[in-house]
Amino acid sequence: MVAVVDDEESVRRALARLFRSAGLDVETYASGAEFLESLDTHSPDCVLLDLHMPSLNGFDVQARLGKRVPVIVLTGHDTGESYKRAILAGAAAYLRKPVDDRTLLDTIAAVVDVKSGGGAGPN
Repeated sequence: MVAVVDDEESVRRALARLFRSAGLDVETYASGAEFLESLDTHSPDCVLLDLHMPSLNGFDVQARLGKRVPVIVLTGHDTGESYKRAILAGAAAYLRKPVDDRTLLDTIAAVVDVKSGGGAGPN
């Protein structure tokens, strides 16, 4: 199951549609707090996380998650500092919006495969 955490409804809808069409289970969350609360009852295989959200941003969510769930950062506000901070905090991948559908699906497959012990992971 892929958890999508993004404050933009259109992004959540588009990603959910893409993932479902690819045969993936998906749950979407409009805020970092909503996602973190869901962890009491849900266990995603990976999280697709926007960095720039109001209140609890993606960096805050990533810090609270620790290493429990692999994080794929998907941001429209890319900076070298954001990249460095996300990767140093343990992000499995860092992608820039807009992202090609195939690239996104391949990245999710690689991250989930690594989590399950099946592969070497993304380069």
